[in-house]
Amino acid sequence: MTDLSWLTARPVAHRGFHDMNKTRWENTLSAFAAAAERGYAIECDVHLSSDGVPIVIHDDDLQRLTGQDGFVWQRSAAELAALKVGGTADHVPTLQEALDLVDGRVPMVVELKGTPGRDEGLVARVGKMLKHYKGKAAIMSFDHWLIRDFPKHAPGIPAGLTAYGKDAKLIEAHFSMLAHELAFTSYAAGDLPNPFVSFVRERLKMPVITWTVHDQPAIALTFRYADQITFEGFEPDLVEVA
Repeated sequence: MTDLSWLTARPVAHRGFHDMNKTRWENTLSAFAAAAERGYAIECDVHLSSDGVPIVIHDDDLQRLTGQDGFVWQRSAAELAALKVGGTADHVPTLQEALDLVDGRVPMVVELKGTPGRDEGLVARVGKMLKHYKGKAAIMSFDHWLIRDFPKHAPGIPAGLTAYGKDAKLIEAHFSMLAHELAFTSYAAGDLPNPFVSFVRERLKMPVITWTVHDQPAIALTFRYADQITFEGFEPDLVEVA
C-alpha cells in the first residue's frame, strides 16, 4: 500500500488560506501562497476550460467569483485568466500556475469538478500534470464518472472520494466506488460517524480527511473519527500528525 502519511500530516487549507473572501479570495494564487508560507497542505478545485486547460475555480458558474455571466466551460484559459477574482488583483489561475507557485513546498489535494458532457479529458490532463509535479499531490472528486477514469487516466496518483451523508442510499453509493482503486476519502465532518468512514479507516486502513471545518467542535469530531481537517476561516495549529 502506498504511504499516504503526508496527506494527513498537516491541516489542509480549503481552497487555499483565504480570509473568507474579504481581501484574499478562495482558489487564488494569493491564497495558495499564504497556505504554503504557513506550512498548510492545500485543497483546490479544478474545472476544464473550453480549450481543455485545467482551471482552478470552485463554481462552474462565473458570477459569484468574477461577476461575469456564463460558465467556465464556455471560456478559454486566456479568457479566464483575464478575469479578476472578487475585484482583487488576483486572476482566475490555471492548475499549472498553482503547481508552479507551490513548487512542492506543501502537499496539493486537487478536487476535480465534473460538468456532464463538458469535462472530457479533465482527468487525463490533471493526471499528466501531477505525474510531472515534483511535490506530493492527490486527486479526488464527488463525481463518480470522473473517479471511474482515475485508474486509467491518472495512474499512480493517489485518488480519493469526496463525499457526504449518512443515509443508506448515499452510503451504499460510496461503498460502490471502492471498486475504483481509491486510496483515501474526504468526508463531510458533520456527517461523522458513519459506516462507510468506519469501514475504510478501520478495515482498509485508508486515510480520511474531513471538510469543511470551521470550529473546535468540528476539529474534535474529526480527530475522533478521521485523521485530518480541511479547514477555513481560522488558523489551526501546525502540529504534524505522525
